[in-house]
Amino acid sequence: MNCDIKRILRGQLANELTESVVYGRLAAMQKEEKNRVILENISRDEAAHAQVISELLGEKGEVNRLAVARVVFNARVFGLTFALKLMEKGENSASLTYKGIQEEYPQLSRIAEDEERHEAELLGLLNDERLNNMGSIVLGLNDALVELTGALAGFTFALSDPVKIAKTGLITGLAAAMSMAASAFLSARADSHANSDGAEESSGGAGKAALYTGIAYVITVFLLVAPYLVFSNVTCALIAMLLCALGVIAFFNFYLSVARDTSFKRGFFEMAGISTTVALISYGIGYLLK
Repeated sequence: MNCDIKRILRGQLANELTESVVYGRLAAMQKEEKNRVILENISRDEAAHAQVISELLGEKGEVNRLAVARVVFNARVFGLTFALKLMEKGENSASLTYKGIQEEYPQLSRIAEDEERHEAELLGLLNDERLNNMGSIVLGLNDALVELTGALAGFTFALSDPVKIAKTGLITGLAAAMSMAASAFLSARADSHANSDGAEESSGGAGKAALYTGIAYVITVFLLVAPYLVFSNVTCALIAMLLCALGVIAFFNFYLSVARDTSFKRGFFEMAGISTTVALISYGIGYLLK
């Protein structure tokens, strides 16, 4: 075995060992048996891959504990599906690596096949509550971005006082968050009653929809109002607020592009275009009212 192939296989051995530990840790975190079984199966696959590579090299690899901690953190904060799909994106290159040397080492062909099917066959079966409630998060986030960027832009010219703008924005935003959460609750409960016979179950689902919508709205409100509490110049505060809005849009669309395999550019420019257009129109309204 030449030095280049040894170097490649040592890297893959570390990856397989690390991912085996990651999937095992995530499996232990799962309450749903379905998710736990899926993750345990992948963990066993990765451990078997590591064993094959270890035998080829005649060496033992080491687990990257930092990478394990990073994936577990992402799973706890952003949801299981996001963390796993973000990690599994690296397996596309791993599959190509194995295919490049499988003619010389046929035992690697099975590993390449396993790596290709993990995301398609196993990760696609995962049931992630946060991802299932993404519709509610989208509702809260979109409404907050469009409504509050417009309102704050209008207040900026009409009031010309950053503290007053911040107070008015908080009152407007928090009131709108409660209103939006209440609307999401009523809408989800009506849909659940129409589609199921369990009143208790429908109320629980409606409550979660309201919670996700309200939280997404409130977080966005505080992020957009914060620049007016930091900058004394209203123009600087307005620019910072718009940059915050673009940051929220970018992060959210990155999340969706990973978790749902959507187009980041299309989603980002669509949301950014709507929010910016509303902000400009509202700024004009504020100018007229001034």
